[in-house]
Amino acid sequence: MRALHSILGSTVNALCKVSITHCREIKLGVLTDVYYANNILNGYARCHEFFLAHKMFDDMPQRDTVSWNTMIAGHVNYGNFEAAWEILREMKRCGFDFDGYTFGSILKGVACAYRCDLGEQVHSMVVKTGYASNVYSGSALLDMYAKCGRVEEAYVVFDSLPERNSVSWNALIAGFVQVGDRKTAFWLMNCMEQERVKLDDGTIAPILTLLDDAEFYKSTMQIHCKILKHGLDCKSTVCNATITSYSECGSIEDAERVFDGAFGSRDLVTWNSMLAAYLIHKKELLACKLFIDMQMLGFEPDIYSYTSIISAYSEEVHKNHGKSYHGLVIKRGLEKSEPISNALIARYLKSNSNSMEEALQIFKSMESKDRVSWNSILTGLSQMGLNEYALKFFGHMRYAEVEIDHYAFSAVLRACGNIELASQIAGYLLELEPEEHCTYVLLSDMYGHLKRWDEKASVKRLMRERGVRKVPGWSWIEIKNEVFSFKAEDRSHSHCEEIYCVLGVLMEEIKRMDFDANVKALMHDLDPMDWYCDNALLQNYDSVSLAA
Repeated sequence: MRALHSILGSTVNALCKVSITHCREIKLGVLTDVYYANNILNGYARCHEFFLAHKMFDDMPQRDTVSWNTMIAGHVNYGNFEAAWEILREMKRCGFDFDGYTFGSILKGVACAYRCDLGEQVHSMVVKTGYASNVYSGSALLDMYAKCGRVEEAYVVFDSLPERNSVSWNALIAGFVQVGDRKTAFWLMNCMEQERVKLDDGTIAPILTLLDDAEFYKSTMQIHCKILKHGLDCKSTVCNATITSYSECGSIEDAERVFDGAFGSRDLVTWNSMLAAYLIHKKELLACKLFIDMQMLGFEPDIYSYTSIISAYSEEVHKNHGKSYHGLVIKRGLEKSEPISNALIARYLKSNSNSMEEALQIFKSMESKDRVSWNSILTGLSQMGLNEYALKFFGHMRYAEVEIDHYAFSAVLRACGNIELASQIAGYLLELEPEEHCTYVLLSDMYGHLKRWDEKASVKRLMRERGVRKVPGWSWIEIKNEVFSFKAEDRSHSHCEEIYCVLGVLMEEIKRMDFDANVKALMHDLDPMDWYCDNALLQNYDSVSLAA
């Protein structure tokens, strides 16, 4: 909020200065000189006062190319690309010559709007007017093609430039990063070094985003060496990307070392990057400590910070911590934030079945709801066995014209007691995302429950043919403030032999107690549908205005 007031204050001050200068120059009678008029025009455009800028522009007794460029650049920087394009066309109709800055500004707008079709028209103008070899317009062309994902065209423009600087190299590398071409991006970085063009944060940070798996750990280390070699470890963007890369490559220790070494150059993104790294590696207590430390050092958490820390405590073992952060969110007035509300809904749905009411209340209070919000509630209802409510909720989604995706269909599939309808939904899902293992597992389980063994076998066979494997589920348990995670047949724990020995004893005891009979009785007493029939919120579910 302080930053916003600072920006608004500086904008108002700048506008006051421009207005005072404008009045003074009117009195002096110097505005007939296009040089002075262009300065005032530029001031209004920079302050995004386009009404005054256009009035100034229309009243100018004479204009030059700089006048037109100023108006085009002002609209592009404000994000008003259509207006900039109209001014360019008017400039052409009035017979003014384009220059490198004209093309550079309009191409920047083309890139931001991803209008490669218009970019190609500008490219032909650049060639016709002889500005193809101009460094400024050439680099803008390169950047436009790269941002639009047209890397082949970007490389052709790059290859034709008479001289290349770090901006040109970085634009081309960013283009290949955007399309996920890791090999070419690395090759270009090495070529850049061979041509003795200095690497900077614009070179390194994008490449690090491609190193997001354990197999790229050595590559991350190599990039880190280049960072130290070129003195880029003091750049916050580079530190942030390095922390994230090490974390996603599986080394939380290296991520911590980079974070500790960046003490003097940390920004809020640095803290959020480390927070996310701890969560990826299930270091919830360290994430909690980091969240406190950042505030003690004067960094105000933002939406991403709160979303991360709430997500950290979404499991049952952390339900009290999660409620504390919910209270903090309300105190800071952030409960209306869409990402935070989604994280809170997920937290309550994952913690225990008694939290469905809290999740629904948060959902209802949201001023705007995205697809994640709807999917979270739908998934929660289906996972808790509230199939009738899940199907009704799906109807609300369709009525609200929410885009239906794989997650929504999976939840509906889980909620179906009708196998023909489930088969139709599953067929759609298998066509939409054939590699998603959940669909096969759900459908297979449904066929097995109905004793339709041939259909169950055909689903299993289809999984094998497509190379789809079931991803094992994980469980968590907290012992003495330390969280342990494990999966079926897991032997990663250092005391696994003793654990399995105790499990063996327990299994024998279960068999001795005639476990099947006891479980059936227990499950009858704890039928979730019986419990929810007494729940006031869901009993009146149809009257709740979910789309409000």
